[in-house]
Amino acid sequence: MSELNVLQIIIVIAAAFCCGFAKTGIATLGVFNAVLMMQAFSAKESVGMLLPMLIAADIAAVIVYRRHVVWKHLLPLLPWVLAGLAGGYMLLSVIDDAMLRRFLGCMLLALAVIQLLKEYGKGRFRLHVPESAMFTASMGALAGFATMVGNVSGVVMSMYLLGKKLPKEVFIGTGAWFYLTVNLIKLPFFVKLDMITEQSLLINLWMLPAIAAGICAGVYIIPRVKQSQFQFIVLMLGAAGALVLAVQ
Repeated sequence: MSELNVLQIIIVIAAAFCCGFAKTGIATLGVFNAVLMMQAFSAKESVGMLLPMLIAADIAAVIVYRRHVVWKHLLPLLPWVLAGLAGGYMLLSVIDDAMLRRFLGCMLLALAVIQLLKEYGKGRFRLHVPESAMFTASMGALAGFATMVGNVSGVVMSMYLLGKKLPKEVFIGTGAWFYLTVNLIKLPFFVKLDMITEQSLLINLWMLPAIAAGICAGVYIIPRVKQSQFQFIVLMLGAAGALVLAVQ
């Protein structure tokens, strides 16, 4: 990656802030964040640059919510998540950047629409979470694939964990452990694909204060605003950006 220009610096700072903010319970920010980064970087650069920032935010979330985790909901997912990660890695190894950009646009748009229907469908699109092995397998594989190709498993995992009717702290804590584990598994694969470099890691290091600021802001702001309204705005922005990526 070449030296960052002013627009790229602003976008990276905003994305780092959003990485921290998302860990306070707004998983849908992942869609918006992925779209935001791809406005100033290539698809593979943006995905690779986001991963270390997400790991830093995951570590902070795990420290805060380390006691709020339900492992019985996570362990059955693991084999299927690994299968999804493998599928995503194979796609990343053969797809070019232009095709990946359009693919991510379509996938992010679909995830945003699903989340919007689930949240605002007035009962016409209810989430029913069966306790079947098939459901666990499909959710795990989809989450693994989505996080490998675009760091966007948040919507999938939200659907899975919300169906378990977990309290907010347990919802965030269980998700935090999932994201940290999976993101650490992805790290060597991103390095092998040259999506993470020494230069990108240096940029990530400079973004640590912005990530911390996002976490602090989320802890302060989220209890004081109606989360449904905030998520609607985030999802609409993410959906609009994803549509642009899909048709470019």
